[in-house]
Amino acid sequence: MGRVLVTVAALVAVLGLGALTPAEADSKTDSKTDSEAVSAGSSEPGSLVSPAGAADTAHGFASLEGGTTGGAGGQVVTVTTQAGLERYAAAEQPYVIRVAGTITAEPFGANIAVASDKTIIGVGTTGELVQGELHLAPGTHNVIIRNLTIRDSSVEGDWDCKDTDFDGIQMDTAHHVWIDHNRFSRICDGQLDIRKDSEYVTVSSNRFEDNNKTFGIGWTPNVKTQITIDHNWFRGTKQRNPSADNCAFAHLYNNYMTAQADPGDPVWTYGNWSRGATRMVIENSYYDGVQHPYQADATAELVQRGSILRNTTGRHEEWGAAFEPRDFYAYRLDPAAAVPGLVSRFSGPQPLRFTATATQPSLDPEEESRS
Repeated sequence: MGRVLVTVAALVAVLGLGALTPAEADSKTDSKTDSEAVSAGSSEPGSLVSPAGAADTAHGFASLEGGTTGGAGGQVVTVTTQAGLERYAAAEQPYVIRVAGTITAEPFGANIAVASDKTIIGVGTTGELVQGELHLAPGTHNVIIRNLTIRDSSVEGDWDCKDTDFDGIQMDTAHHVWIDHNRFSRICDGQLDIRKDSEYVTVSSNRFEDNNKTFGIGWTPNVKTQITIDHNWFRGTKQRNPSADNCAFAHLYNNYMTAQADPGDPVWTYGNWSRGATRMVIENSYYDGVQHPYQADATAELVQRGSILRNTTGRHEEWGAAFEPRDFYAYRLDPAAAVPGLVSRFSGPQPLRFTATATQPSLDPEEESRS
C-alpha cells in the first residue's frame, strides 16, 4: 500500500495536480574505510538504509524463479578505492557494497569482476565508476547494481569502438540481475551489454546518455533471455536503445527516448530493434524526435501499444503476437503522456535514506516510487 500511495503522489506532482510531500532524505555517510565492514542490521547510525519493502524488491523478470536479492543478509561495506571495490565485488560471500565518491579505474577500461550475491550501490548521488567496467562472468547470479554513475571510458576519435570492449556493465550467461537507477555516459563501446543466454534480468530507471552503441542484448543463437526494461531515459544515444537479439521475452514499458545522436545516419540510428527470433512487447513509452523508433526483423515479433510518438520518422513496425507480460508477472503502467516528466525526474542516481534496520539499500521513498 505504501508504494502505491507514493507512486500516486509522484504522478500527481509530475502532472501538476498538486504538491508532493517532501520525503525525508538523510544524506549521511559513514566514515568507514574499505577494510571495515558492518553486519547487516547493525545499529550504527547511518551505516544502513531504510527497511526493505516492495519498492526495494526487484520487479519484472528479475523477480521470478527465486527472485533477485543481491547481497541481502551479507555484510555492508563502504568502498572509496578501486582496490576496495575489487576486493568485495569478487568475494565469494554476499556483500552490500556502498560506493562513496568517484573511483577511477586503472588501467583505462579495466574490468572489475562482480561475483554472485552482491549489491553494489552508489552512496547518495555521487557514487561513480570512471573509465572502468563491471563484469559478470558466466554463471554469475543474484546481482543488484544501483544508483551508480558509470562514465568516461570513451576513446577520443573512436566513435564506433570496433577495436575496444570497454563496456559500462557487461554480463555473459548470468542470471537474476537487477540494474536500477544508474547513469551511463560516454562509454566505449556498450553502456550495458547483456550477452550469451543471460536470463531473468530487469533494467529499470536508468539514464543512458551520449553514446553510440548503447544497450545490446544477445550475441547468441539460443532464444533464452527474459528481460524487463522500464522507466529508462535514452538521451543523446544513437543505436541499440536497446537492440534485442534472440530474446525469448523482451518487455519494454514506460521508457523515454529523446535527443537522438547522429540522426542523419539512415540505418544505424534507431530506437528499439526486435532482432532474430525475439518476441518484444512495447507499452506506454514516449519517443520524441526519434528516427526508426521501433523495428523488427521478419523473423521476430513486436507488439506495440499505447506509446506516444512525437516527430518520429522511418520504421514503425509491428507484427506477430509476441507474448503477454502479465502471464509472467504483475506490473502497473504509467500513462505515456506522463513518461517525460516521471522519467526525467526519477531516473538515474537518487538520494538514499539511511536507517539502522535494513538488510538492503533503499532509495529515498519518493524517488524509489518509479521502480
